[in-house]
Amino acid sequence: MRRLFPLAISFALLFLGTALAAKKPNIVLIFADDQGWMDTGYQGRGFIETPNLDRLAKQGMTFTSAYAAAGNCAPSRACLISGTYTPRHDVYAVGSTDRGKKREMRLVPIPNKSGLAKSNITIAEALKEAGYVTGHFGKWHLAGPDGALPSEQGFDVTMDSFGEGKLKEGTETNKKGPPEDPKGVFTLTRKACEFIEENKDRPFFCYLAHHAIHTPLQGRPDSLDKFKAKTSGKLDPSAMYAACTYDLDASVGMLLDKLDELKLTDNTLVVFTSDNGATQAADQKPLRGSKGGYYEGGIREPFIVRWPGVTKPGSKSDVPVINVDLYPTFLAAAGASVPAGKTLDGESLLPLLSGEGPLKRTGIFWHFPGYLDSPVIRGRELDVQTGFRSRPVTVIRKGDWKLHLFHEEWQLDGGRERLATNNAVELYNLADDLGERNNLANAELAKRDELLGDLLAWLTAVEAKVPTDKNSKYDPAPRKAGEKSQ
Repeated sequence: MRRLFPLAISFALLFLGTALAAKKPNIVLIFADDQGWMDTGYQGRGFIETPNLDRLAKQGMTFTSAYAAAGNCAPSRACLISGTYTPRHDVYAVGSTDRGKKREMRLVPIPNKSGLAKSNITIAEALKEAGYVTGHFGKWHLAGPDGALPSEQGFDVTMDSFGEGKLKEGTETNKKGPPEDPKGVFTLTRKACEFIEENKDRPFFCYLAHHAIHTPLQGRPDSLDKFKAKTSGKLDPSAMYAACTYDLDASVGMLLDKLDELKLTDNTLVVFTSDNGATQAADQKPLRGSKGGYYEGGIREPFIVRWPGVTKPGSKSDVPVINVDLYPTFLAAAGASVPAGKTLDGESLLPLLSGEGPLKRTGIFWHFPGYLDSPVIRGRELDVQTGFRSRPVTVIRKGDWKLHLFHEEWQLDGGRERLATNNAVELYNLADDLGERNNLANAELAKRDELLGDLLAWLTAVEAKVPTDKNSKYDPAPRKAGEKSQ
């Protein structure tokens, strides 16, 4: 009987996958910009209100340990669209991995690529090959000299706007929209709804990538009044942040209503998540860090999946998932194969969504081989002193455990032989310490060595570029009072 049980599950999953493939569900991905883990009504503190996301959560499955594959925008989007971790496409940051005070950098950072290479087979291309019509609406952020435009990477339709007319394809900027259309959320959603209606009789993939709630923050006048009332009539930063989030949520409601109106809800897989953690404008306690860093506040995200007939309404999963999982999940939903020659780092979430079984993998990873300026909330003491959000680091989460490997100390301060004193590794048990306050690297030696071994093996397997060269401009001399580092 023990031998028959796994076989039965395998047949059940195969049957489910075959049935789903026959239906070819529509796929809608709503991707927020800079929305933190705590910035929803269903798991927040009550100040921020997101009635439509709350509705989506009640109708589907929420993931409490969901992650972006990078701490800021461009690399996270590159990972999402390509289905691969950062070492496979070399998009690590926005603009440059060499951001900050040069005399404080001990290593020469690995250069950043400005976009996703045209040769990289995207999820849009894979779904198009499977018979889907594909549409992209909103932010792209991958069209630098090293990258390509949405129309060159599998999207039949693409459109971006801040609510004041169509932007040139591939435009990279952030600004406010008209007062009644903050950040262009309603314009982009209307265009997505038009795309859905035009293609209601064929399977479609709609990627709605909002500019909200990235700065500059903006909210409709009525929304601002609503949250000013919660702050004694004052327009403080929290009220503006909440208003911007509330309007983003209203646009989500528009799209969900359109699916209902067209009677497409029952055959549409909807995913909502964000590209990276919140800025310091939003309190994410108990999480440590914020956008740009690799503590939980920089990478842990809201993540909702609604798929009628597959996901159980109101269900939750605490299994760690990451946005590179969406590529194989969408392929599985479509009954499509992985494109020839394509490597995927994620794993289909179908077993979790359907309640049929666990995932196969044991760990998820992040790799950032450079420097970002501006410290995060409760960052490392050295980084706060020298003005960095992140220094070269690789991270693994395995079960409840999370390990950070800091490459400066690992490469230059004795590596494994001096782990007890060189601060190259931080180890946290997130089940007991979600805020990453209690570093157990010198207390849980067996667990530390287990995760470190897995991390180093992964770096080798993905051929990750790791900074090893000393920075000739590094100057360890004590700073004089008032002196500015260059």
